[in-house]
Formats: sequence, structure tokens, C-alpha cells
Amino acid sequence: MSYLATDVGGTFTDLVHFDSRSGRISVAKTLTTPDDPSRGVLNAIALGQEEGYVSPGAIDRLVHGGTTVINAITERKGAVTALVTTAGFRDVLEIGRGNRPDLYNLHATSPAAFVPRRLRFEVRERMDARGHAIEDLVLDDLDAIVAECRQANVAAIAIAFLNSYANPLHERMCADALRNRLPGVAVTASHEISRQWREYERTSTAVLNAYVMPVVDRYFDRLEVALGERGFGRPYFAMQSNGGMASFAWARTHPLSLIESGPAGGVSGAAAIGEWLGEPDVLYLDIGGTTAKCGIVHAGSPKLTSEYHLERTRTRPGYPVQLPVVDIVEIGAGGGSIAWFDAGDVLRVGPSSAGAAPGPACYGFGGTAPTVTDAMLVSGVLDPQSFAGGSMRLDRSAAEAALQPIATKLNTSVEGAAGAVLRIAEANMLNALKLVTIQRGHDPRDLTLVASGGGGPMHAARLARELGVRRVVIPPYPGVFSAWGMLVSAPRRDLKRTQLHQADEEAVDIGRTLFAQMQREAAEYFEVEPVDLRCFQAVEMRYRGQEHTVSVPCRLDDWNAAQLISAFHEAHEVAYTFRLDSTAAEVVSFHLKAELITARPTLVAPEAVSPIDETFRARMVDHGPGGQCSTTLYSRDALAPGFTAPGPALIEEPSSTTVVLPGQRVTMDARGLLAIEEQP
Repeated sequence: MSYLATDVGGTFTDLVHFDSRSGRISVAKTLTTPDDPSRGVLNAIALGQEEGYVSPGAIDRLVHGGTTVINAITERKGAVTALVTTAGFRDVLEIGRGNRPDLYNLHATSPAAFVPRRLRFEVRERMDARGHAIEDLVLDDLDAIVAECRQANVAAIAIAFLNSYANPLHERMCADALRNRLPGVAVTASHEISRQWREYERTSTAVLNAYVMPVVDRYFDRLEVALGERGFGRPYFAMQSNGGMASFAWARTHPLSLIESGPAGGVSGAAAIGEWLGEPDVLYLDIGGTTAKCGIVHAGSPKLTSEYHLERTRTRPGYPVQLPVVDIVEIGAGGGSIAWFDAGDVLRVGPSSAGAAPGPACYGFGGTAPTVTDAMLVSGVLDPQSFAGGSMRLDRSAAEAALQPIATKLNTSVEGAAGAVLRIAEANMLNALKLVTIQRGHDPRDLTLVASGGGGPMHAARLARELGVRRVVIPPYPGVFSAWGMLVSAPRRDLKRTQLHQADEEAVDIGRTLFAQMQREAAEYFEVEPVDLRCFQAVEMRYRGQEHTVSVPCRLDDWNAAQLISAFHEAHEVAYTFRLDSTAAEVVSFHLKAELITARPTLVAPEAVSPIDETFRARMVDHGPGGQCSTTLYSRDALAPGFTAPGPALIEEPSSTTVVLPGQRVTMDARGLLAIEEQP
């Protein structure tokens, strides 16, 4: 079998190829082309073809992930979108929840709706909360709506009716009518995306899905045509935000499921690493050119959130997305993050980034702003001659010139300015890691940190020391790890059904029935028998009187109500540090994760290409408080399983450089994984 994955990032587009017959992994990295990301993908494929490891006709599976969806939303480049909703609920999209992320921040503002009021339409219909029709749908109300949509050149329509999660009949009728009368217009009915309660969240999700559907459809059209012209055959898969894959056909109609496509691939890869190491709980860190992302793998599976918000800040509640998304904290702290002074003359790093163009000053593409990459070069971590496998030569003098204004303002040397930039960037990363660990009930001392991205291996050892993490693992080819994680992901569907009920035996019976129905639905989607699926059950529960829920992994086929309630108490205590054993519990939703059982790549340690003793070199590197010290250099290509060395050390490879601090030791295992631990 031959597998290929591509990942479009903010700065670089990555490619990973795996040949199951030889166990060989091959990688390529090119600059992202923001005007048309498919060009960057094709450039990476062309590199693979030039090197001889990508043969289009021999590819059995192609997986693609990237930033197309989230970029279209954040840059407001989606389609002109209309909303059709139940009479009386035209303004639910704008009213929202009326809450503030920071309760006492008087500068909080409500986000502008993606659909202006003139394109929000009402029709007469009504379902009650149990799914019983109170008022039939009046299809004649669509006549005026269709006319206005044509006049406004509407390209996408979202339909969100009250209580359609309980009974989608009216939404189906409305969607069929609009698709017949407005051919070429993308139509999203909310029940096709989410079968959960909460009217505002479900409406927001449907609108965002409709908003990006034409953009993704055009992008996949270009990509599929270009791949076909180069001799690739189907199947094509897209990486979803839930950590699984979906067909291009599914992704075209459910594009919002790709919103965190790239990072989700990395978390899935971290879960596979944890499985091989016998570590069910893993902390994942990915530092790329633009951002630093981190997430948790708990009990062997990426942790999902059902409360994902786009563009949420301390003063803005953002836009809710009612889809399962890998729980990721993302901050603007990557290799291209720019260092700057605020109005109070305090040094900051990020969130603005030099990106792929012009890039850090040391790239020589015209950038002049000081970045984290410039600081890494000046500190001695990066080698100007061997960066990116020697394909790029870094300009140290340009990096020093960019950092000089910071050095002048701080009254220090250029090397001191570089150290200050790195420490501030790492402080920002440390806060993000604490958000997904300590603040969510996970003790970092119990976790293994898997670090990836071009920057992850450079910062991981220091961050792990600060957090108290017991071990850092650096996978092979860390700079393209998100793409590699896509290869080990499985085709997946997540199905949720809201069914509010007191937690008792009747609720367990309801859950068993719903899980059986959802498993059949998943089997129909994959066109297989239920036995061909690997299914995981979870129930979202809360104490009576609470607003929010806790996800409880379960096996309702074997459990009774007492076991479910006991598991809920434990999950609530982990999440919130307390439990209320005497308070009644409620079931809110049932969640089934269905994965298609398929073969997936595994890691095979590469053979050393040269004797280890030929790689012994050293240079002066600034490792922080202790100042500069002589640091041994190794080429990762020259290392074999069983290798071990004390820090300080640098292990260089084309996609990254791994930093081992004084007082630490690094080893390589049978799979080629580097493990960094504190020496006793």
C-alpha cells in the first residue's frame, strides 16, 4: 500500500509519503501559496515526483488537510449567505447568548452576524421540543424568499428551524424546495450538520457551514482536477477536526468539519505515538511558523470539545461551532512570530507573524521584523548552512540587524535580545500548555509530551522542565508531523443526539436504542456492516440545575444506571475538582464515535546513513540562564536505535532541530523516536 498526505499550513505546505512494503517514509516541504493553496500542494507533490518516491498511479490513499475553511472565515471571504428560520426567530443569530467571556470587562462587544438582517428570512412552521408538529410548514412563504435571494445574488442558504434537532421533517421539506428552485445555490439544513439542542449554537453552525461551502467546493474542484491531470486516482480524503478522515464528497457538503483540519492530524498522530509507547495520556505540542498549538490525548483518544468558539477573546464571545472538534489551544507564537514593544515599552512576541512572505529576516526574502526564528539563529540553535536540509541558507547578519533595535532598547547585546525574545515566546507557550492540562484537571507530571512542528523540538525540553513533564518524545520528521498524523487516522463519523432525561434505567435504555440507530447510520455512510466499525460511546451529563455538561465515556450495552452515574461523578471531579454525590444527574446527549477499521502505517526506525562518530561536532549555544556553552551536534540521519547521549546537545534534521538541555539525556528507541528525560 502507498499512502500520501498533504497539509497546508500558514507558512509551509507539507507532504508525507509512506510505502507499506518497504516501511519507508519520505517527506517534502514547500512554502504555502496563500492566493491559491492548491498550488502549494501541487508544488510539494512535484518535489516528491522529482525525488522518485511519489508515483501518482500507485497511490492507494490520499489525505488532505489545511487552513482553507478557517481562512475563509477569519478573512471574511465566504459566500453571500442567507438564513431561513422559524417565524419569530429571525434575530437569534444576532442576539446570541448575551454573555461575555470576561464577566467584568465592560469593553466586551458582540460579534457581527455573518448574515445581515436583510438576508434573514422567516417561514411559518413549528415543532415542539419532543418533535411533534404544532404548525405545518407553509411552503408558499418561500416564494418571496427565493425572489429576494436571486436579487441579492445569494450563493448559500442556511436553514435552522426551532427544535429541528428533535424532528427535521420541516427542514428537509424546506431544503428540498430551495434546492429545486435555486439550483447552484449551496443549501445547508441545520440537522444535516448537528442534531443537538441550543438554538443559537445550531443556527451559528449551519450559517458558518453554508458560508464556506462554495469556497471549499471550488477549492476541491481545482484540487481534484489538478490531481487527476497528474495521474492520481481516488479515493481522496479530507482530514476532519474530530481527528478522523472523511471523503471529499462528504467534506464538500460538511466543510465546517474541516475547521481545525491540520492540528487535528497532529493530535491523531500523538495518540498513535502514545499507543505504541503504552502511554494512554499524552500532551501534544505543535509549533509551526505562525502558531503554537497544544492538546490532550486522554485514555488513548484525542480529547474533543463541544464548546468550540471561533475568534473568541477576552472581549468577544466569538462564534460557536456545534461540532466535535479536537480540543486545541492555539496562540500566535511560532517561528515567524514578530517581537515588538507595546505602548508601555514592554517586549511582546506575536501574535503577528512574518508568515511565508516576506518571512523572518534571516530568510532573505525582504523581511526586516525580528522573529523567533531570527532569535533561534542568533542563539546558536539553528545552523545557517544546514537549515531545511541545506535547501535554504540563513542570513545571520540580517537576523542580528532585525534584533538590534530590541537590544538597544533593552540595553543588552544582540545575543541577549535573542534570549529575551525566546523566553517571552516560551512563557506564552507555557501558559497555553497549562490551559489544556492544569486548568482542565490533568497533572502534567503524569503525561508524556509529544512535540512536533519545525519549532516544537527546539522549545519542548525547556517547556517540559518548567511544567514537570517526565518525558519528551520527538517523532521522526517532526516538521511534517501533522501530515503524518493524517496517514494514521481512520475514516470517522461522529453522531450526536440530544435527549434530555433524568439519569436512570430508562435513560440507559434510551441510550442503547439511540446508539444502535447511530451505529446503523454510520455503517450505511461507510457502506459496510456494523462489525466493520470500531465504535466508542459517550454520554454528556450534568447535575440538575447546571448549564454545561461533562462527557462521560461509557459502554451502555454492559452498564446500568448506577455505573453511568458513578462514572459521571468521577469525570466531573476531574474536570471541576469537586463532585456532588447527593445531587441528581441528568443525561443531555448521546455521542457515538464510529471509525472504519482499516490498515494504517506504522513507524519503522530508519537505518543510520553514516557512522555516529562522524557526526560529532560542537558549537556554542545559548541555553538560557546558564549562558552559552559548548553543545554537541548530531545528525539525526546518522543515529540508530539504542543511541543515547547527555545534554547539552542538538540533533539536526531537515525539518527541525531537537534541543537537549544540560542535565537531560536523549535516547532513540526501536521506532526511531527520540526521548528526552531529566537525568537523576
